[in-house]
Amino acid sequence: MYQVFSFLIVSICLTAPVLSQEKSSDVDKIFSALKPGEPGCSVALSQKGKIVINQAYGAADLERGVAITPNTVFDAGSVRKQFVAAAILLLVDEGKLSLSDDVRKYIPQLPDYGHKITIDHLLTHTSGIRDWQPLLNLAGGDPTAMTMILRQRELNFKPGDEWSYSNSGYVLLPEIVKKVSGMPFSEFARKRIFEPLSMKSTSHPEDPLYLIKDRALAYSKDAGGWKMDMYLGNERGGAGGLFTTAVDLVTWNDALMSGKLGKFVTEKLKEPALLNNGRKLSYARGLNIELRRGRGGQLVWHSGGAAGYSALAGHLPENGLSVAIMCNQDGAARTAFASRLFDLYLPAEPLPVESPVPGTGVGAPADLDSRPGTFFNEKTGEALRLAVNNNTLTIAGAGPLAPIAPFTENRFRNLRPTLFFMSEAEFELQFLTPDRLELKTKDGIVTRYHRAQPWMPAAHELKALSGRYFSEDLIATFEAKPGKEGLMVQANYGNTVEFKPIMRDTFQVGQMLIRFDRDSSGRVTGLEYSNPLLRNVKFLRTGS
Repeated sequence: MYQVFSFLIVSICLTAPVLSQEKSSDVDKIFSALKPGEPGCSVALSQKGKIVINQAYGAADLERGVAITPNTVFDAGSVRKQFVAAAILLLVDEGKLSLSDDVRKYIPQLPDYGHKITIDHLLTHTSGIRDWQPLLNLAGGDPTAMTMILRQRELNFKPGDEWSYSNSGYVLLPEIVKKVSGMPFSEFARKRIFEPLSMKSTSHPEDPLYLIKDRALAYSKDAGGWKMDMYLGNERGGAGGLFTTAVDLVTWNDALMSGKLGKFVTEKLKEPALLNNGRKLSYARGLNIELRRGRGGQLVWHSGGAAGYSALAGHLPENGLSVAIMCNQDGAARTAFASRLFDLYLPAEPLPVESPVPGTGVGAPADLDSRPGTFFNEKTGEALRLAVNNNTLTIAGAGPLAPIAPFTENRFRNLRPTLFFMSEAEFELQFLTPDRLELKTKDGIVTRYHRAQPWMPAAHELKALSGRYFSEDLIATFEAKPGKEGLMVQANYGNTVEFKPIMRDTFQVGQMLIRFDRDSSGRVTGLEYSNPLLRNVKFLRTGS
């Protein structure tokens, strides 16, 4: 999921372009790492609505030696979100629903969380509904994504207050399209989007196990070699998938640039989301809208990954350039490929000079190494993790290209706000003491954190925390036992992971956190589990 936002920072400026028909060898060089007998990619690029690249590299089926061609069909992963958003907006434009409608009007079985969740909250990832993928990863048995979504009794946050990428919204939205239009989403998309735009190789099957003409298989590689790696059945969330070609995605991009979907739909797809506090985000409805670093102007894009499949569709409206890349290998460098293709076809311009952020030129303070650690929000208990990478202070989960720069000895500013931390807020971080800090956003929101205090539990203290814990929301059981350095936690009688103590009754491994709850007498009654996509999921103690 985190790779979906890597595209905005990889852009660099290259040399002046030559005529399009002379660039085939330059394109081949960009994809030269892809070998004929290995998984590869298909790429298409249009300039002012005309296809100038439609090439393919690598193999679609390793066992049968079938090559990828421009007609090869791939799973587009989360690139589908803009198509789901377009379907909703077509119905809004026809007056059949409203972006401000309560989702429970169409899906009444969704729990009442005490806050109205609108259709627009689902489109813009501001609903607070937990992402179904980590829910399924922890769930016992084999429930569907919809089952897990409807079981959640709490939200991650009040709708509209924050942004957090959630695939759950895009499981619910196709159901709304089906209910309002009277036809399955796959049929609606075919009749209202794919056929009118002549996307002849594109479909949105509800069950990808059925035959799909010219489909590439997807792969990942381990020590034993290449192996098939595809999401099938319940792994897809029950909402189907977008299967398409690179050239069809370019056709779609060009339709967005030319307004073929109509003024309302086109403008709303690209309209930045707004939080309750008025902050404008770089995410719209199924699309990222950003100023491309380097040159090219506004960049409209979305990437997608589905097991071994990876895809990206993006366009630069000011330059009439559109690119789509679809690959069938895990970790394919589609974002870097797309950036180099854009630079190849952009007109030559002087390298822009980036103005330094005021007050950030003092260099790293001498005691930077004392800054890292886990801190807790003094009101909510939410964790904030600071780290030092390459002599730069960073926030875990905010991405490697989101540094926090010092402008005095104890005060820092984030240079590149990111959606993945505080919903793209610009902020100043000040250490009040070595163990206490204050974070103040440009919006005026002030949050204070205290450092986790070291705790080395004795054997009897670990034993007191041992036992079985059950979550109704996750249909999951955790069993905790004393370990060498902390608690060994087994989920659903499967794999066991050691969580290490970072504060009294609080244990951590990676970005997963467990905090134990006690009653007024000090007896352990349960625990709360959190990770970057799930906040404070409650487990009740069921046995020792």
